[in-house]
Amino acid sequence: MLKKLLLATTIVATTAMPAFAQEKTEFKLAWSIYVGWMPWGYLEDSGIMDKWADKYGIDVEIVQINDYIESINQYTAGAFDGVSATNMDTLSIPAGGGVDTTALIVGDYSNGNDAVIIKGEGDLASLAGKPVNLVELSVSHYLLARGLDSVGLSEADLDGVINTSDADMIAAYATNDVEAVVTWNPLVSTIMEEPGANKIYDSSDIPGEIIDIMFVNTETLAANPDFGKAVAGAWYEVMALMAAGDEGALTAMAEASGTDLAGYKAQLASTEMFYDPADGVSFTSDDALKSTMVEVAEFLFDKGILGEGAPSPDFVGVEYPDGSTTGDASNVKMRFDTTYMQMAADGAL
Repeated sequence: MLKKLLLATTIVATTAMPAFAQEKTEFKLAWSIYVGWMPWGYLEDSGIMDKWADKYGIDVEIVQINDYIESINQYTAGAFDGVSATNMDTLSIPAGGGVDTTALIVGDYSNGNDAVIIKGEGDLASLAGKPVNLVELSVSHYLLARGLDSVGLSEADLDGVINTSDADMIAAYATNDVEAVVTWNPLVSTIMEEPGANKIYDSSDIPGEIIDIMFVNTETLAANPDFGKAVAGAWYEVMALMAAGDEGALTAMAEASGTDLAGYKAQLASTEMFYDPADGVSFTSDDALKSTMVEVAEFLFDKGILGEGAPSPDFVGVEYPDGSTTGDASNVKMRFDTTYMQMAADGAL
């Protein structure tokens, strides 16, 4: 998932809610193609989102953006009220750029969907001296760093990291110049069909660290709680269909992502989906999330992309459901909130 800091603004260190948050009735969410985010497209196409929005007297439009980074940038610029993104990319782009952002629905974590793949025999140690193609400064870059660290290597031990767009990754892998790639599904599944493709490390080796979330503007949510209720209600209706193995819903998601039902089910097998909202609440409330976000902040700071002029990995404050924070408590711009997931779990939507 592409992550490159294209937007940055001056941060005003405050945790207070701005006075300009407004009530409104029309909202827009952005999403991009990824196994765990296909339900967003289905919500729009099936009419389930409209049903829940009507219940609360609002309108919620869900828009597919073909470029992941563009979806986050548009959200950060205010064109959307929410966006599907990873924890890492949200910390660096909107939160690092000063946009107070809340995790409305923690949908899943990658449990094998992101992978390091080499041609032929070898392991992580064999990456030494080789070039690696990936989307630079993305969760792929983070996965590579975590993998290298596990075998006592660092990026300096490679023959460079080559920035390669996700749109070009499959074609790049097919060339003789490419020896190793790091990418995500559905690209991983396609590359692994090639003779000699060898997956040597994946996100199941760092479970719970690459998290897929629907983030929304904190001020917008605070002023419009019915927005949160409608989105959560619609999402968990689809989660119930998926958990029950509804082939109509799953087939629609598969086709929208460019695969068939079997292919989509294979991708879901390497995705830890939180079909039950109580599971999302439990994951988000676990202290392990705090450790993960500290690790992510340190990676982003090391790469110089935590925020313009960030003086330390603690530059951006992150708040958790118990009210505790990591990072700068006077500059909280990213919040994990279980309110609406808990309402879904309690049948209160």
